[in-house]
Amino acid sequence: MSRIGKLPITIPENVDVNYLNSEITVKGKFGTLQTQIPDTIGIKQNNSILRVNLKNEARNLRSLHGLYRTLINNMIIGVSEQFQITLILKGVGYRAVVQGKEIILNLGYSHPVKINIPDDISIEVIQNTTINLKSCDKEKLGLFASNIRAWRKPEPYKGKGILYQNEQILRKAGKAGK
Repeated sequence: MSRIGKLPITIPENVDVNYLNSEITVKGKFGTLQTQIPDTIGIKQNNSILRVNLKNEARNLRSLHGLYRTLINNMIIGVSEQFQITLILKGVGYRAVVQGKEIILNLGYSHPVKINIPDDISIEVIQNTTINLKSCDKEKLGLFASNIRAWRKPEPYKGKGILYQNEQILRKAGKAGK
């Protein structure tokens, strides 16, 4: 049995969890999330504790046990607290601005980069170089942050680029002079 899968999930007071026909729906203060659960995984709810269990112990199904327990836990945390990712722009002239439903990035290209913001993600730009992303869906938030970061990945010589907060860039030595 999975060590992560057998851990109980505690449900906060302001979160509502419904499980019907292999689909789980989680409603909270910051939104509603739903996902499909395979038929081989069972969910039991007692008051404010949720347990995820396997209906049969096949080897290929045991790997899903911990995965779906973590996905359900992330849904509950997301609708009650929200997830946050902070991106930092490092480089001369690098800056970000939010205009309407898109973020405009100046990253040293000959043109500004315009990226549409999904509906369930909120963005706050602090001092033109720090971008705070918030969402209740951890998967969409991470994917959107990686799409922004893909425009200028950090390079190892000067350390310029788009970095996650608290990310360490291993610096390389440049060319050795005579």
